[in-house]
Amino acid sequence: MEAIIATCRADGWPAQVACVISSRPGAAGLQYATEAGIATAVVDPKSFESRERFEAALTATVDLHEPDCVVLAGFMRVLSESFVHRYADRMLNIHPSLLPAFPGLDTHARALAAGVRVHGATVHFVSPVVDAGAIVAQAVVPIRADDTADSLAARVLAAEHRLFPRAIAWFLSGRAVLDEGRVVLDASVAPDALMVCA
Repeated sequence: MEAIIATCRADGWPAQVACVISSRPGAAGLQYATEAGIATAVVDPKSFESRERFEAALTATVDLHEPDCVVLAGFMRVLSESFVHRYADRMLNIHPSLLPAFPGLDTHARALAAGVRVHGATVHFVSPVVDAGAIVAQAVVPIRADDTADSLAARVLAAEHRLFPRAIAWFLSGRAVLDEGRVVLDASVAPDALMVCA
C-alpha cells in the first residue's frame, strides 16, 4: 500500500488514492495513509454477525468513494462472488507466486518444497475463484540454493513493491485492458510485462 501511494504521487498518475480501508483496527497502513492525507476507514469483520453484513458494510464504505479501481493490498480475506461481481473488471490483487502455480497460502515454502527454479509475484484481476483471475503482470525471482521461505519471501516482497504500482498504473491509463478474460497490454508496456528480479 505504501509503495502504491508513493508511486502514484512520485509518477504523477492521473489518479489519486481515495481511501485506505482495513479489516484490522490498528493496522500500520492506516497511520501511514493518515499521515499522507488520505482518508481511512476500518470495517472489522469481528463487528458483524455474518459475512454478508460485513461485506455490505465494506461495499458501502468502498462505494462512498466511487473508485475506478479497487486494489487489494494485503487484504487477506476471501470475498464472496457477489462482492467480486460488484467490482468486476476493476479490482486488482497481488499474489506471491507465479500463478497459476501455488495459489493460496504458504507459497514460498511450497515453491521450495516443489524444487522450482523460479518463483515470484502475480498481479491479477480478482475473480470469484481465488487467485484465478486474468493475469496483468508477473515478476520473476530466481530461487537460490541457500533460500529459506523467509529469505525468498523478502525478495518476492521487494518485487511486489515494484510490480504492483506499475500494473495499477497500466490499468488506470488504459494500457492494460481486460478482453474476454485475458489482459491485453499496450505495445508500450509489453517489454516490461515480465520483470526479472535478483
